[in-house]
Amino acid sequence: MKFKINYIPALVLTIVLGTSACNDAWVDTKPNGSPTTAYFWQSEEDVQKAVASMYVPMRYESTWGRDLFWVQNASDDLIVGRVKADGENIKNFIPTGREGYLTGGWNDLYFMMNKANQVIANVPAATNTSEALKNRALGEAYFVRGFAHFWLAYIWGHKDQGVPFDGPENPEFEKRIAPQLPSVKDNYEQIIKDFEKAAELLPFFESYGSADRGRAHKVAAWGYLVKTYAYLAQYDPSKWALIPPLCDKIKSEGNRALITGKGSGKANYRSVFTTANNWSSEYIWSVTSGIQGGSEFPGVILENKGWGIYNGWGYFQPTEELYEEYEANDPRREVTILKFGDKFTYFGEERSYFSTNSLSGFQINKYMEPYSYGTNGNAGTNNQINPSGDYPTTTLNLPLMRYAEILLFKAEALIKMGRNADAAGPLNEVRARVGLPDINSPTMDDLKHERRVELACEWTDRFYDLKRWGDFAKINAPLHGRIHAVKTDPNSSYTIKEVWPARKFDPNKHMAWPISPDEISRSNNKYKQTPGW
Repeated sequence: MKFKINYIPALVLTIVLGTSACNDAWVDTKPNGSPTTAYFWQSEEDVQKAVASMYVPMRYESTWGRDLFWVQNASDDLIVGRVKADGENIKNFIPTGREGYLTGGWNDLYFMMNKANQVIANVPAATNTSEALKNRALGEAYFVRGFAHFWLAYIWGHKDQGVPFDGPENPEFEKRIAPQLPSVKDNYEQIIKDFEKAAELLPFFESYGSADRGRAHKVAAWGYLVKTYAYLAQYDPSKWALIPPLCDKIKSEGNRALITGKGSGKANYRSVFTTANNWSSEYIWSVTSGIQGGSEFPGVILENKGWGIYNGWGYFQPTEELYEEYEANDPRREVTILKFGDKFTYFGEERSYFSTNSLSGFQINKYMEPYSYGTNGNAGTNNQINPSGDYPTTTLNLPLMRYAEILLFKAEALIKMGRNADAAGPLNEVRARVGLPDINSPTMDDLKHERRVELACEWTDRFYDLKRWGDFAKINAPLHGRIHAVKTDPNSSYTIKEVWPARKFDPNKHMAWPISPDEISRSNNKYKQTPGW
């Protein structure tokens, strides 16, 4: 992977930053990545364009539109849904590394890091730019670099071999080939440094006007610091101690809180996944979306062809194992999963769920709110969705981190430190929001359960949780679904059958995903393949 700096048109997303698209093409004329200041970095507008370009891949199908979710689909919660060879290879732990679902995300995450590096390297000397804007721009750049690096590290990083780190602070690049760090632990340590710098420089979310919503902010940096500490703690348990006080800051200084007061536990939880609450107290970080761009994930999980009304894609279907994980009176189950016969509103009409597409008999329900609008079942009357089902974005932001996960990381840290009674506070706060009884001294089993059902089918990666907890038997167990006698009848009887056979997850090989052999070749073999692959 050659990190050659080329200034491409800065596509400034209205849906992300509230500004107009820029048509200027600014091309670096100096080879191998020494950005010139002759024609750029001379105004606040230049800085704004450079900052906006960092966020562009947030909307791509190759990142949080769909493709990065394929590695999360390898958990016990989901199956592929439709015949898709590359997705099945990932699910079955037999990828080559050349799958587009892997290489696209790798390339675009490094694109984000590269754009962040341009800001970090050049903003301090930018002319005609206020110090306030410089500081915010640098804070955003450190956040974006840490955020992209975090995804690269936890997907491809291994305890015995890290992923390349691209940073202007390191002058030892050889033709912009970034050094491959010795261990994913080194990646996490660098990521921590970036999030710490970001948190120092960034404002709180509440200081932004509506046009700037979607920018990095202080609490997002704190939130990803918490998650990085938790991921690093599997190798360095001392990191658990850093998590509870930072979680408390997110609550007290960052004003984050669960959504409550909606009349019932089910209403509380359902309201989290509504357009009206895109920027609620529970928001920490998401993919800002709209009818002309953003994450297409709500359409990706919708019934294939959308019952002939709107073009859903029909991927990532829940399993019987996930459905049965919920307590019988847990309202989160119906908010999260549609099963045959469940009522839902679709383009203004109440329907009973059935599926001719689902291999498991279930569909993810969390992101369906935008499809409830309209009249008479007519997609053309709904102003909350992209008119094109080929790019099915909606006005619902895709949550990547929300406050409930912070509470569960705090509970996990306290349990890991032997303070189980103290862990009851944050864990039971999550349970109380949906009307479930307290657990007085929760164990890791309680924590694992709560994390699974609270965050199911979100971009929090159940598969990585199972890996870091060492729960390999759950990964390998066969997965089941409900096979209905008549797939067009919501009231059809069903039989529980195996829908995905047992797999062979090998912790000596599968703790990290393979790097594309083409990437290794392009580096002149300076990069080494993930151990075991």
